[in-house]
Amino acid sequence: MRAHPAFGLILALFGTLMLTPDALLMRLSGMSGFQMSAWRGMMMGSVMIAGWALTTRTHRADLKMLTDKYGIAIVICQIFNSTLFCLGIAIAPAAVVLFGVAAVPVFAAFLAWLVIGEPTHKTTWVAMIAVLIGIGIAVSGEGEGLQFDSTALLGALFGLGVAIVLALNFVILRARPTIPIPLAIGLGAWIAGGIGLAIVGTEVMMNGDVFYMAITGCIVLPVSFFCLSLASRYTHAANVSLLMLLETVLGPLWVWMGVGEEPSTRMLAGGAIVVTSLAAYLVLTGYRRQST
Repeated sequence: MRAHPAFGLILALFGTLMLTPDALLMRLSGMSGFQMSAWRGMMMGSVMIAGWALTTRTHRADLKMLTDKYGIAIVICQIFNSTLFCLGIAIAPAAVVLFGVAAVPVFAAFLAWLVIGEPTHKTTWVAMIAVLIGIGIAVSGEGEGLQFDSTALLGALFGLGVAIVLALNFVILRARPTIPIPLAIGLGAWIAGGIGLAIVGTEVMMNGDVFYMAITGCIVLPVSFFCLSLASRYTHAANVSLLMLLETVLGPLWVWMGVGEEPSTRMLAGGAIVVTSLAAYLVLTGYRRQST
């Protein structure tokens, strides 16, 4: 089955669909940003580290890999990824946060040029400008003129921060494919959870609905991250990134249906620019790679 050309695409599609209700589950929990970071980080970290411990045969070698600068960088990326996403969802409309996160493939191309010297095509710069324009429209106010919603703008910046650390994560893993992904991501998630717990304190951890955090922390995140990581071994990264755009479309839709958080007209317009620009960029990148 794994040799079939469609295996990687099906795996990436399943992983993305698993991830789409994540923002809704966070909203339903009714928790603060650092509180969600604590629960999600500790739960996801526990599942991924346990999975690594039960499946790997190279425990000592894997642990040693985390002591070099690349392993440490992956752990740090996951700490920021987990924390920034939770803070963004807690304070801003889910749609604008997800629009920012959707910029991962563009930042990945830019950071690949910056970190490992891969050439950056002009379409990358065009796509980056288009994405920023789309996000700018999405976070602008509904009144006349360009009046930015400060809360939405901060959420978009958190989303862009997530996109940057995720992109850096992908670039490092591409340069160092031997890094044990479940261990590195699990450890980073656990540290992020510990930081969140230290900030909010144990006395407020049960505020809100822990059930929704358990679903996303123990099932949604580990399964989706595992499937998406595995899919990149069987299909082009551009294909995985293209399918992940479904989260940008379906994530806000889940939140809308679940808690009535209706995207504004400008959010929809800006999101359409972001998704269309990234889809066109990924398709053109795929054609360009096939022709070379």
